[in-house]
Amino acid sequence: MKILTKWLRAYLPGLAVDDIQLAADLTLRGIAVEGNYPLGERNGSIGDGSIYEMDITTNRVDAMNHYGVAREAAAIYGLALPALDFALPPARPAAKPFSVRIEAEDACGRFTARVLRDVTIGESKDWFKGAEVATYFGLLEQKTISNAVDATNFAWRAMGQPTHAFDLDKIEGGIVVRRARKGERLKTLDGMDRVLDAGDLVVADHKKALALAGVMGGWDTMITPETKNVLVEAAWFDPMAVRQTARRHGLHTDASHRFERGADFNAAPVASALVSAILLANGGWAEGELVDVRVAAIEDRTARRKPIALALNQVQRILGATKAEEGDEEGITSETVEGVLKALGCGLAELAPPAVGRTFGQDSWQVTLPSWRLDLEREIDLIEEVARVYGYNRFANTLPAFGGGVQALPWAEKEAAVRGTLLAAGFHEAIGSTFCSAAEAALTAPQPGQVVALGNPLSEEAGVLRPSLVPGMLTMIAGNLNRDVSDVRLFEMGTAFGGTTDKVEERPALAFGAVGSMPEESALDAGRTIEFHDVKGVVEQVLARFEARALDFDRFPAEAGLTPEWLHPYRAARAVADGMTVGWFGQLHPREAAARKIKEAVLVGELYLDRLYKLSLRKPAAREISRYQPVRRDFSLVLDEGISWETIDRAMAEIGIPELVEWRVREVFRDTRLGKGEYALLLGATFQAPDRTLREEELQSFQARVVEAVGKAGARLRA
Repeated sequence: MKILTKWLRAYLPGLAVDDIQLAADLTLRGIAVEGNYPLGERNGSIGDGSIYEMDITTNRVDAMNHYGVAREAAAIYGLALPALDFALPPARPAAKPFSVRIEAEDACGRFTARVLRDVTIGESKDWFKGAEVATYFGLLEQKTISNAVDATNFAWRAMGQPTHAFDLDKIEGGIVVRRARKGERLKTLDGMDRVLDAGDLVVADHKKALALAGVMGGWDTMITPETKNVLVEAAWFDPMAVRQTARRHGLHTDASHRFERGADFNAAPVASALVSAILLANGGWAEGELVDVRVAAIEDRTARRKPIALALNQVQRILGATKAEEGDEEGITSETVEGVLKALGCGLAELAPPAVGRTFGQDSWQVTLPSWRLDLEREIDLIEEVARVYGYNRFANTLPAFGGGVQALPWAEKEAAVRGTLLAAGFHEAIGSTFCSAAEAALTAPQPGQVVALGNPLSEEAGVLRPSLVPGMLTMIAGNLNRDVSDVRLFEMGTAFGGTTDKVEERPALAFGAVGSMPEESALDAGRTIEFHDVKGVVEQVLARFEARALDFDRFPAEAGLTPEWLHPYRAARAVADGMTVGWFGQLHPREAAARKIKEAVLVGELYLDRLYKLSLRKPAAREISRYQPVRRDFSLVLDEGISWETIDRAMAEIGIPELVEWRVREVFRDTRLGKGEYALLLGATFQAPDRTLREEELQSFQARVVEAVGKAGARLRA
């Protein structure tokens, strides 16, 4: 937004600081001046000041105009700001008041209408002091169109209130503010024929819609050079109603920008007088008095909000000490508080002694809120305003008092163990978005239907809280591949969301993904593509950090439909700890890879950390290394295809031989010479005693117990 300092100084003739200092002081108070562009001099002697490029936050719509910025400057420097008052010539009597009716009382709180007769539509001029339209617009490089259009543009630039001028002769009957009728049509000022929705808020006459309320006027009632009679409208429209109408029609105008952020309920009559004064300065007269229709319920929650009690001791307690070197030994006093709040438009009345209790000291006020500051709602808001205008740089640098100690989350140690394991495995930690699309949520949610939709999403791609970390992981992997990063190994630990909008449930979760080559830790790994079993090994490392009686991996037939839809039905596995499903992993489904334009085979998985954290961490125990020779024995076993390694592994763990220190698969063999539906497995077992060399008869006994155990598990020795 552009602000002209020449215009500001017209409101504050006593402003002594230069434009550079003014910009710095405004920025320090939160009215940010992003750029200061001097305009030089005009006619060789008259300075035109500067143009400020402002960045005003959305909650400060009151400062999105010249008078609002002047109010801030007046508060900073303790200057008196004259009230806006635009005197009009006496109105000629009307046969009857102009008819205005508000039907949509939930969306229109105030509507003012003024009838002007015999106006002259022509070029904009500097008609009177304080409304130097041509000069100010020229310096701002704002195109002038006609005095009627320029007057409405001047009003919102001057005081932030959007207005509109209708050709009165094209209005049938009076004005009705209502919801549109479904299918009703309106041609707007941009020349577009629009089909209205039943939810659209419109300004209409007794027969047709005239304008999209708070957004854009209509073509049929626009001001033309032939216009002689004008209806000046200034109103207050509900921010949500304007925003919904503007979004439905893909419009964003200067008017909607301000109405969507909350306009000043009391500004409409003043803005109407300003526009009317500019038009009447070129000829014409006003007919009848201003028609002003208000909705009491909306006025009560905007312009007549309940006062807020404020105490000086609370202000001093929260803001703390000021800097002594600033020359302000007293700090924030009652005079400081009163001066700041009155300058910002608040009304102050001292609390009567009976109302002064333990919380409020002798210096206490009942603060009436200005109609243009809808962002002020609580006592702390007023305290913040005092601090802001007084200057944050004038407070002493102190640390907040803190009597407690930092307490780690109950699962902090387990989280650190999981993170450390993945980092050691060559993965890099990443952070993804907390939101995803509804389609991604439906695809990856652990429980169907447990998706939390946002009430006001930024976009369709971020419309729900993520029920899983997998969508964000896939987005990050695809982003890396699209930027020619061929080897990607990422993991994210974060919060997944379930439940409903009324009751949101949070749980810790982990997602990981890998694509490309293995890290070159050995000559065997160099250049080798990451495979399913590499990722399975990483999952095993993570699960091995926890105390579990049994850790299993299994899969389901594709036709069972139990494998998550984002995984390849034949290249996926489930991780189970003590009978609890703690995660899924495998190759990304080709359909999902194609949807994200990923050509490589991506391995991806998710662990349910809320379930995994129910297990205790495995405590490392140091033991003395045996000085005696280990002995390895191999067992060639034949098993049915339905018997997995997990079954044999569990059987070996239950033997209970202290000297059995290790067992693993040495080789898997499949051949037609074996029985149908069978395969061979070479099991390697290592025996070692801590205090002696094992004798042959001991080894024979151990071997017999191993054969017996695997036999009970369904294996037999291969002949």
